[in-house]
Amino acid sequence: MTEEGTATLTAAFTEAYRRAPEGVWHAPGRINVIGEHTDYNDGLVLPFALARGVSAAAARRDDGVLELRSLQAADAGVTVVLDGAGPETAGGWAERERWAAYPFGVAALLREHGVGGASVLFDSDLPQGAGLSSSAALECATALALCELYGLDGLAADRAGLARIAQRAENEYVGMPCGIMDQSASLLCTAGHALMLDCRTGLSAQVPLDLPGKDLALLVVNTRARHTLTDGGYGRRRAECERAAALLGVPALRDVKDLPAALDRLADPVLRRRVQHVVTENHRVEATAGLLRAGAETELGALLTASHLSLRDQYEISWPEADLTIDTALRAGARGGRMVGGGFGGSVIVLTATGRAERVRDAITAAYRERGLAEPEFVDAVPSPGARRLPAA
Repeated sequence: MTEEGTATLTAAFTEAYRRAPEGVWHAPGRINVIGEHTDYNDGLVLPFALARGVSAAAARRDDGVLELRSLQAADAGVTVVLDGAGPETAGGWAERERWAAYPFGVAALLREHGVGGASVLFDSDLPQGAGLSSSAALECATALALCELYGLDGLAADRAGLARIAQRAENEYVGMPCGIMDQSASLLCTAGHALMLDCRTGLSAQVPLDLPGKDLALLVVNTRARHTLTDGGYGRRRAECERAAALLGVPALRDVKDLPAALDRLADPVLRRRVQHVVTENHRVEATAGLLRAGAETELGALLTASHLSLRDQYEISWPEADLTIDTALRAGARGGRMVGGGFGGSVIVLTATGRAERVRDAITAAYRERGLAEPEFVDAVPSPGARRLPAA
């Protein structure tokens, strides 16, 4: 968020709550370079933080009441007494208020750490439903703000632990069985790097990501096909993976070492496809991290495209606009690309030489126009810092 944006949010908070906030915190959205649907299979992921995200102006309350408002939902604020509130509380809210379940879940879970009431006003410059993890950014901005408001310096510094709390909030209070990647990316990423995260151990490493230095550009394309991950498709994929792991006698699909043998043991063709994607995607993450560390970014394109084909054909979560974007970009000379996020809508990334970027963008836009689709949105993809308190405006 810019200094002007911080000033605007601070002024809006003061108007809404009749007092000044005690601070403003920002948590970024993310792009996952590669490693899709591997996180809840105890696998590997490689995301980086975007400059765009969710900002939260906040101040403590001494009455145990949580007030949540958003500049993107001015008529859908929520006020709730935290004592005794649980996941069922949000179940009674109107559809337009459901966004508040994400920060409410975080605040409710932080009660056991000594967090009390608060007034919070949110602002976001992330396109909603674009698969850029606006929900995790909302959770992480809330978590960091509340921890610092209540002097929980140790918990605020334990970014991996805070990510687990945010994930649990989404699982239990929203009903979304997500893995740990999005929250970890929002809290742990650093500028100029992707985050190599082992979702089983929680261990992570910063991997340099300097595509412009190799005359490359990563285009993030919001296809404007809005995705909703709480409608069952995502949960079914996770259940299928868990069923396959149980049949194979392993704790998670991360533990499948001999893919051909594993596929031979599964009679269900759907489970075979799911296993094939997860196992090969983990290999692609390792290969991508290796290329980045070796300075061989120009070789990434084939891995990205292979990931997309696997998500489309083996995991079956792509959507028409994503396939159109990838096909068009490749014909226009891009090096590779893939869908990102949970699937069924959202965004796509495309890797191209810097000198071809405009040509690729124009070709994608023209393809959408020819099919009568809303024009895609191109989002800046600069590896940016993770969640943090913003300086006063």
